[in-house]
Amino acid sequence: MALLEIQNLTVEFPTRRKLFTAVKSANLTVEPGQIHGLVGESGAGKSTIGAAIMGLLDPPGRIAGGIIRFRGEEISGLDRAAMAQLRGRKISMIFQDPLTSLNPLFTVRQQLVETILAHLDMSEAKANDRARDLIDRVGIPDPDQRLDQYPHQFSGGMRQRVVIALALCSEPDVIIADEPTTALDVSIQAQILDLIRDLTVEKQVGVILITHDMGVIADTTDKVTVMYMGEVVES
Repeated sequence: MALLEIQNLTVEFPTRRKLFTAVKSANLTVEPGQIHGLVGESGAGKSTIGAAIMGLLDPPGRIAGGIIRFRGEEISGLDRAAMAQLRGRKISMIFQDPLTSLNPLFTVRQQLVETILAHLDMSEAKANDRARDLIDRVGIPDPDQRLDQYPHQFSGGMRQRVVIALALCSEPDVIIADEPTTALDVSIQAQILDLIRDLTVEKQVGVILITHDMGVIADTTDKVTVMYMGEVVES
């Protein structure tokens, strides 16, 4: 069974003058252990699909048609509370800019432990152990010391690794990675993509990798969906 299915998804943004259709009748499937690339130029509707899956469309944006299913169950019609339970726990997101995902006022440990406790039923001591394991797994050296540092004490590439650790906290089934390497230099970019691929295989999660970089698509993804002006033109 597919982890995530999108059928004929249409997303609209009503404006004062007209109705803007950001995504028109898009179809997409994500299997376990698969990285599905979603590629297209800026404004093609890639990130809008990610936001629609996560229930994070900015008003007045709305899903005007189609169905999003997670493990066979429709999630596109869930209310805010039910969506909040699913978001982070079963479907996580890695954002383009790690600084928007991390709170500058809290240490990495505080942010990881809080996220783990919010989604998994475990003691604080076990959550601390899990936070350390995650930091270690995403390749950050000296995890005990780095956990007690703040986001500004990390380089861009290391911050993005922390964001990946945050996304993995709740052992999600699906990860949406929205341009996760755009702000990084090429060697760090390759390391982050290798990390995402290794974790996909190891944990059998399904990943949607949103990008406009065909090099990233060629090296990393198992399947590709190409978007242009809100429509899927090839898969």
